[in-house]
Amino acid sequence: MDNQAATPEERLQTLGLALPAPRQAAGNYIGCVRVGNLLFTAGQGTDEYRGKLGDDVTIETGYLAARQCMLNLLAVVKQEIGELSKVKRVVKLLGFVNSHPDFTDQPKVMNGASDLLVEIFGEKGKHGRSAVGMAQLPLNNAVEVEMILEIEE
Repeated sequence: MDNQAATPEERLQTLGLALPAPRQAAGNYIGCVRVGNLLFTAGQGTDEYRGKLGDDVTIETGYLAARQCMLNLLAVVKQEIGELSKVKRVVKLLGFVNSHPDFTDQPKVMNGASDLLVEIFGEKGKHGRSAVGMAQLPLNNAVEVEMILEIEE
């Protein structure tokens, strides 16, 4: 399938992936905020991946956790803007990795989210990124990701 001609939703389907239902907020916040043509998402963890990288979670499992975080984020984005083809550019990702103090491969974990964005959006999916280690994340999530998108008006 031509990556340029297919919609992001069609590329997800080709990858054998489906967006989950948007997850409920765990506190007094909303899933995303639109300011002009920018969309700022709240952080998304997962329901499937728990634990600490470098302790009881491998890099490979962390990669899958980051990928699932991105699917959860894209579900929120789709709910907000209707269709993912309205994404003009992925601007920035911030990835939080629940890390053992000696774990330093946070970028390898966050590639799970970044790789998926490029698979879905092509050049528009390339973005700036920070990947940081955290002593703990809510609900013992292995990974949490937030992002900023430029969207079509």
